Amino acid sequence: MSDQPSEQRESTETLAPYPGSKAMPRWGLGELPEPPKIGLKNILGFLGPGLLMGVAAIGGGEWLIGPVVSAQYGGAMLWVATISIVCQVFFNIEACRYTLYTGEPIMSGMLRTTLGPVFWISFYLLFDFGNVFQFKVASAVAPVVALATGEMPQADDTALFKTLSYVIWAVLLLPLLIGGKIYRVLKIMMTIKLIVVIGVLGSIAVLYSSWATWVEIFWGFLQVGNIPLGGGEHANIFVLWFNGEAIPHLELKTVALLTAFGAIAGWGGLGQMTVSNYTRDEGWGMGGKVGAIPSFIGGKDLRLSHVGIVFAITTDSLRRWKGWLARVRADQQWLYFPSAMLGIALPCMLSIEFLHGMEFESSDWLIAGITAEMVRDAIGGWLGIFYWYMLMICGFLILVPSTTVGVDSLIRRWVDTLWTAIPLLRKWDTSEVKKLYFIILMVKAAMTMVGLSFGSPVDLLLMFGTLSNFALGIISFHTLYVNLTLLPDELKPIWPQRIAVSLCGLFYLSLGGLMTWIKFA
Repeated sequence: MSDQPSEQRESTETLAPYPGSKAMPRWGLGELPEPPKIGLKNILGFLGPGLLMGVAAIGGGEWLIGPVVSAQYGGAMLWVATISIVCQVFFNIEACRYTLYTGEPIMSGMLRTTLGPVFWISFYLLFDFGNVFQFKVASAVAPVVALATGEMPQADDTALFKTLSYVIWAVLLLPLLIGGKIYRVLKIMMTIKLIVVIGVLGSIAVLYSSWATWVEIFWGFLQVGNIPLGGGEHANIFVLWFNGEAIPHLELKTVALLTAFGAIAGWGGLGQMTVSNYTRDEGWGMGGKVGAIPSFIGGKDLRLSHVGIVFAITTDSLRRWKGWLARVRADQQWLYFPSAMLGIALPCMLSIEFLHGMEFESSDWLIAGITAEMVRDAIGGWLGIFYWYMLMICGFLILVPSTTVGVDSLIRRWVDTLWTAIPLLRKWDTSEVKKLYFIILMVKAAMTMVGLSFGSPVDLLLMFGTLSNFALGIISFHTLYVNLTLLPDELKPIWPQRIAVSLCGLFYLSLGGLMTWIKFA
């Protein structure tokens, strides 16, 4: 795609229809680009937002929750992740639908709906408060210390953990400040992560994992309705109902972890909307007409239009539209879904194979490194030591680069939102969007420093998970409403897609309600 926004390349004096809140600027009118054909010569053109988000999602929750849940229950509870990621695929397609038509991220579309931008900005800021709690940063400290010293740190060395978490937090922000287009920098980071993590975990899976473990993981993804009873025992709620049996007492601690697992399996929370921001920066659909966000250092020629641009409905534009929509579906089904599922399966394989029967109570800070110690002891010799170091590196790559992408996700959606919604910012030159990005980044950095002082990684994860479940449930219905009210009839989702996104919203609202009930009732 060209990095110049449409207002630098073509006139948008012809304006599109003006649906939604008049407090938002009116769309411009342009021509939908032809979707590129994917072949052997340009196979890399197939790699889109799905791969970035899928790889970024690998391991964050599993590196914390996997040893706690999978070690006790095996693969029996993995069905929660299956439903979560399937729901996310349907949501992602719907969020990208709006971007393909307008070049705007889906959150900008939400601001165009009833009640207007002021209300919706205030409303969604409340749910983004959970992003202050960077549980991945806190849990990345253990592998860093282990790589430096050759041994795991002590669980009670709280001062060391908190100090290093501040240092790691500062370092992981650097890729967001340099490199030109931020989206390209993130794709490079995720490619490196994919090669190292899949290589290390995959080799352990092939060489040292039993077939029984993989069968357990596979069936665990499909055993919808399993519930934890404590002590590693579980039952299936649908089997109980079919047999007319009463539901036994649940282990609420594990249920609480499962609701957080559902929130962060794949992506989750308001961050799920970022798939539309990345689709815009990838240049897909009308995203190729509006530009992209540059880094603060570099990216001098990059600009971002303040206003979305839509296309007129014609026979030819509908043909192109179907091509772009097919590209988004393929990106989600063949890149995002398998990479997110693999990211769950591999860490859980380690937990089931090497941590079976273990229970964790007070080692929240050390969960990221316990698995590596067990692998080292099981393999033994110099090869065991080698894998111990490689798993420490994987722990770092799983947790830290993913956090960088998550931070960018938060900043990006608010930069895009404010860039379009705030009249004062619409007066800024289109090349100055990087200044707004830098300002919000610094605010986020300061807030997270406070959040890192709050508690252990698991505590932070549970707080983040509760807010994320409610957030993703709400934006599922809001996204559907946007596309049913703002898009032309020819581009609106068909009924099966509408039902799927509605079920996605109900699933996440149910998880959020369950967590709230456990914590307060």
